[in-house]
Amino acid sequence: MAKVIEVNNVYKSFGKGESITNVLSGASLSVENGEFVSLMGASGSGKSTLLYLIGGLDRNFEGNISICGSDIGKMKEKALSALRLEKIGFIFQFYNLVQNLNVEDNILLPSSVKGKSKAEMKAKLDEILKITGLTEKRKAKPAQLSGGQQQRVAIARAVIGDPEIILADEPTGNLDSNAGAEIMNLFSEINKKKGITILQVTHSDKCAAYGDRVIELVNGKTDIHSENS
Repeated sequence: MAKVIEVNNVYKSFGKGESITNVLSGASLSVENGEFVSLMGASGSGKSTLLYLIGGLDRNFEGNISICGSDIGKMKEKALSALRLEKIGFIFQFYNLVQNLNVEDNILLPSSVKGKSKAEMKAKLDEILKITGLTEKRKAKPAQLSGGQQQRVAIARAVIGDPEIILADEPTGNLDSNAGAEIMNLFSEINKKKGITILQVTHSDKCAAYGDRVIELVNGKTDIHSENS
């Protein structure tokens, strides 16, 4: 299988001089097409930092990161922006929804950036609303939704453009255990039905167990666990 994420010997630090903090110290990992991988580590271990580097949201690092065969460290900003828009869907702990837009318009935001009309996207929108259980909420505003429903909108927004990769940073961190389990089941369904590669950062053993395998960050380096049963 093709490797869609390759991280080789990545170093990342914050600060300068005596106040410098080394967060990543030679982290390496690879994720194959269609995998569901959980990235774990203690608080402050750098797992979210590594996820942002993989997504090209932070470009200040040493080492090599390739996404879908492209070395993002060597890409110009315009090309990297295009890669993010076409290949990567982002999901965060905080849902980052536009409060004055309804559910379907929030979901369609990335498509509108690509210049696609609502009419063009109708079939895909109907499909993703059904998958995420939001069909009856399509005209609701974020303030009218529960936390779990808002995260479903964020997931639908990430998935509707058919990305190759979803990067999820503590996607259940703001949810109770029941809503969190529903979100993780939704991730599993999307991974299996659509074949989208998922790399999630989580501190939860329960959430991590939904993945095919676990990668743990320890002292700025990665420790690869065996596959989950």
